[in-house]
Amino acid sequence: MREDKLTLWFSKNARNFPWREEKTPYKVWVSEVMLQQTVAKVVIPYFERWMEMFPDINVLASAPLEKVIKVWEGLGFYSRARRLHSAAKQIVNLYEGRIPTEKHELEKIQGLGPYTVGAILSFAYQKRALAIDGNVIRVISRLYGISDDVTKAKTKRQIAEHVESMLPVKKPYIVMEALIELGALICRPKPDCKNCPLKLCCKALAEGDVEKYPIKPKREKIIDLKRDVLILECNGCFLVRKEEDQRKVMAGLYEFPYFDEFEMSLKKQVLSKFQTPPKKLKEGAKLFHSFTKYKAQLKPSHYICFDKPQILNYQWIEKKHLEKFSFSSGHKKILKTLL
Repeated sequence: MREDKLTLWFSKNARNFPWREEKTPYKVWVSEVMLQQTVAKVVIPYFERWMEMFPDINVLASAPLEKVIKVWEGLGFYSRARRLHSAAKQIVNLYEGRIPTEKHELEKIQGLGPYTVGAILSFAYQKRALAIDGNVIRVISRLYGISDDVTKAKTKRQIAEHVESMLPVKKPYIVMEALIELGALICRPKPDCKNCPLKLCCKALAEGDVEKYPIKPKREKIIDLKRDVLILECNGCFLVRKEEDQRKVMAGLYEFPYFDEFEMSLKKQVLSKFQTPPKKLKEGAKLFHSFTKYKAQLKPSHYICFDKPQILNYQWIEKKHLEKFSFSSGHKKILKTLL
């Protein structure tokens, strides 16, 4: 049987991760959120640091959001950290800090999507539940030769039916995790078919066009941005701004003043706030910062200022304290050059 071959392969090839040791619902939840859009080897140190700072849901719920964001700093997609924090508060208030064991209860928790709910039920509570991520979609679409767009609801239901048919009554969680692992290690975008335990029953391999699958719509075009970043220094203090708008990607993060190509008049307005014009010391090397559908080119310029005007939405912070604040990844690179 396919499931037996897959289980045997998984028992020999499963990677060792800290979240697979002494699995708890909390560890599974945090790891799965971190693993969204981030490769496992990058997640490991963040997961370990998170568990050290927030060992359980009660500690996480009582922590200030600023601290949560700081621990997450560098992992990107910060909305994930904010959702973990708000969901922890909800779990403490409604369930006394215990993650529910039933699907309908888990679905009530803010920020828990179908995959995360399925992962908690499968990996933590060892139930017969579907946890279908990009890896599983790729494996199933190739295994069954699904030639429809996998982002469509009808195709998603089809994939779910195939996965469910593969989950045995006994220990279904092993096969579920094995499918994810197979997609991560073997059935990658460029697959290693010769080492696949399911190669004899793979329709895509039989067709001779494995990389055709999964069928997806064209990717959204990357938008290039060019930004001037002002490093304004006065008596050991630097001007920074915290994004307060919770709808923004960088919500809760600090950045130096920056201006897109079409905002040069705003740049002049900021510089005009100083009684004595800041003196430009040097221009730093250009840096690149990618987020969602954007790729931003950051061009930092370091200025010495002779006064510290109060500028709306900005604050002056001493250099020695800057590391305590959470910066967006692009501006964190700039910060490192300062420190």
